[in-house]
Amino acid sequence: MRRYSKLYWQFFKARLKVMMEYRADFLIGVFSVFLIQGTSLLFITIVFEQIESLHGWTFYQILFIYAIALQGRSIEHIFFDNLWTIGWQYIRPGNFDRLMIRPVNVLFQLIADRVQQDGVGSFIIGLIVLFTAAPHLGIDWAVTDVLLLIVMILSSAAIFMAVNLFFATFSFWMVDSLPIMVAVQGTSEFARYPMSIYGKGIQFVLTWIIPYGFTAFYPAAFFIDQSGFRHIAVWTPVVAVVSVTIAYLFWNRGLRAFTSTGS
Repeated sequence: MRRYSKLYWQFFKARLKVMMEYRADFLIGVFSVFLIQGTSLLFITIVFEQIESLHGWTFYQILFIYAIALQGRSIEHIFFDNLWTIGWQYIRPGNFDRLMIRPVNVLFQLIADRVQQDGVGSFIIGLIVLFTAAPHLGIDWAVTDVLLLIVMILSSAAIFMAVNLFFATFSFWMVDSLPIMVAVQGTSEFARYPMSIYGKGIQFVLTWIIPYGFTAFYPAAFFIDQSGFRHIAVWTPVVAVVSVTIAYLFWNRGLRAFTSTGS
């Protein structure tokens, strides 16, 4: 673990230098994220100008759900975004062979090989939304509550990463599973709203099949007494651990099936 920590720091410093060399690209990326997320938040604001609540959920409660989703997604985006490129950047052109012959864990190399600066913009917006919503939830925030919130956000990030890793692994058989990843990622938008507004089928899929519900709604529901979902929300860290374990085992299965495509 100590060795990999040092290696990651070396990778991270190299990527940071690259980002600083192209500061305009960094700022444009952050600004574009501000624009995209700002549009989504504007939409929510406009909706709540017409209604008092959404299926019993207030404006600030919806913002709280959104903030947790944004925080979890941004952490995954910053540190694990390279999972999206496995097929077209590594396997298809034959670059994956380079990772295979090094005496370092292949998945570690893949993850450490990129830091996505665009996620910084999402993280900042997530913090702003979180600090805007939190005082309006009627919660007396103790230190334990803050620590639990951090655990929930990290669990959200882990689940986002696990889902992406699981479906990225299909690239070992399909060469490029990016279309599947994009389609699956699209369903995460449902989790930014109360699960109670959906039918039982969608709730089941987003809870136990592709557990995006645990990236936003359930973690938020844990802190809201009247949510009616706290009995499920308490399992969020466990779901994160199980999701990462399943994804990693599936990754190892795909790695054993890998056949070089050449260059």
